[in-house]
Amino acid sequence: MPSSGSGAPSAAAEAPGSTRGSRLGLVRFVRTGGFRRLLGVRFATQWGDGMFQAALGGAVLFNPERQADPLAVAAGLAVLLLPYSLVGPFAAALIDRWDRRRVLLGASLVRAVLVVVVAAVVLSGGAGLALYLPALAAAGVNRFVLAALSVALPHVVPRQHLVEANTFAVTAGAAVAAVGGASAIGLRELVGTGDAGSGVVTLVGVAGSLTAAVVAAGFRRRQLGPDRTDGRRSTIASVLHGFSDGARATIATPSVAGAFLALGTHRLAFGVSTLLTLLLFRYAFTDAGPLRAGMAGLGEAVVLAAAGLGAAAVVTPWMVRRWGRPRTVRVSLVVATLAQLTLAALLSLPIVMVAAFVLGLTGQVVKLCADAAVQAEVGDEVLGRVFALYDIVFNVGYVLAVACAALLSPPDGAAPWLFGSAAVLYVVGLAGHDLQLRRARRRAAA
Repeated sequence: MPSSGSGAPSAAAEAPGSTRGSRLGLVRFVRTGGFRRLLGVRFATQWGDGMFQAALGGAVLFNPERQADPLAVAAGLAVLLLPYSLVGPFAAALIDRWDRRRVLLGASLVRAVLVVVVAAVVLSGGAGLALYLPALAAAGVNRFVLAALSVALPHVVPRQHLVEANTFAVTAGAAVAAVGGASAIGLRELVGTGDAGSGVVTLVGVAGSLTAAVVAAGFRRRQLGPDRTDGRRSTIASVLHGFSDGARATIATPSVAGAFLALGTHRLAFGVSTLLTLLLFRYAFTDAGPLRAGMAGLGEAVVLAAAGLGAAAVVTPWMVRRWGRPRTVRVSLVVATLAQLTLAALLSLPIVMVAAFVLGLTGQVVKLCADAAVQAEVGDEVLGRVFALYDIVFNVGYVLAVACAALLSPPDGAAPWLFGSAAVLYVVGLAGHDLQLRRARRRAAA
């Protein structure tokens, strides 16, 4: 378990080394009950989240009974991603003080209730605040669960294997979420695409939260930490200082700050691309050979993005062992820049499909490296608050980019210059990451 002042990266996270030892370690901890149970909670949660997001997205964007313009799409994405990011630094202080087993169990049950409420609103044809408020709450609670899962990981996996464990857990979880989304798309084809069908699909997603609660109940009390808390503050004071605590811990560690900058610019660029892609599939693209437009085509793009996530699970540990984490991040940002420039120059359905895979791959590599930096170099007593700040970087930047793109995009999403601006954002991230690495080297030399 890293201490708050260690600042030392794990060997697996930072330096090239023996691949055989790492692979044997991966096999050993996958066999441990604690890690498998944590994976079970993650998979159930993210499958349900994939169902929920796809069902709500279908209700807002691809529902023939409702009309969707760019701003409506941006509002729907904000509902799914903003809630926990706004309260996370304060709520995460509780993750650093409460038994995380109870957090996973209780939050999963609360989310199940909220999903049922959202399903009832969709079934009744509700819109506006009646739909968005419970959806905001459900998405926020889900982010709370995912933050607790990330913070709990070092309690079931040896520190030297955090890169492999995190790569497997996060990437497989994202793939399961994509499966949940694909399941929702397929179920909509069976039950209908109107309000009634969307409501039924949303309701089915509650199975994920209920399963996660059952699996989480199998952990022992305090098995997932926290091992210690900041006894100098009351719980209320810790909650109120959540944001500043996470920010200070991040700034104090240049490698973590650099990873945040790289991830933040990726999410800005990815937000622009997401909004434009949704609009293109909804209004601009027509079927091209085996490739389809509309909700079915979007499902194909999701599958390709999921394949990119799976590829990241394979290549990230190899890249980190061979090049180290900083160079791995830089290479990924360069490849993502080239993908965005290709979209700007050759905007078509096949190119968008290829870019979905490439951006899924490179973005996941950057995220996995950022995860490893936080888990290996931040102390357990503040880890939840740093991950809450991480969530802000991950989601608030994304939603802001979606909102800006919605204001600037034509209704059909055909805006090559916006794809080009996403490439510029990646270059900015590369420069910011490099500045933080220089700060780390100056600190080490002092």
